[in-house]
Amino acid sequence: MITSLDSAFLHTLLADAARDGITKLVVGAVIANPDGEVLLLHRQAGDYLAGLWELPSGGVDEGETLIDALGREVNEETGLTVTSIGDYLGHFDYRSGSGRPTRQFNFAATTTGDTVTLTEHDAHSWTAPQDSPQVSSSVQDILDTWRSKTASSS
Repeated sequence: MITSLDSAFLHTLLADAARDGITKLVVGAVIANPDGEVLLLHRQAGDYLAGLWELPSGGVDEGETLIDALGREVNEETGLTVTSIGDYLGHFDYRSGSGRPTRQFNFAATTTGDTVTLTEHDAHSWTAPQDSPQVSSSVQDILDTWRSKTASSS
């Protein structure tokens, strides 16, 4: 997997989270198709935050790097394989379903394939970032950042 992010920067993200009392780390991916639509996943009824649409995301396992976790989680949740990781798009903090202080680090990612296979969600959607269905304000902020960075690089 190719990434333009250096390890010192990623280490700083982790150090900042530890300093801020974060005990659970999560990674999220903004994955766009050739039409500029972003992949969103729908949380099932009965799940924590049920009914919301979210980025492909999930927890970082003990001893796992943020980059490795991103590749694993995207593959587990969508069946897609991350081939490269681009911009860091920011983070947001929240309390997990178990009450732990959690930080989600979000990255732009490129994947192979276009067939999404869901394992933990009940639906997926390729959506124009400005038309995002019921996402949290935190996810909308990440999508706005991604759109801004995409527009400035074109």
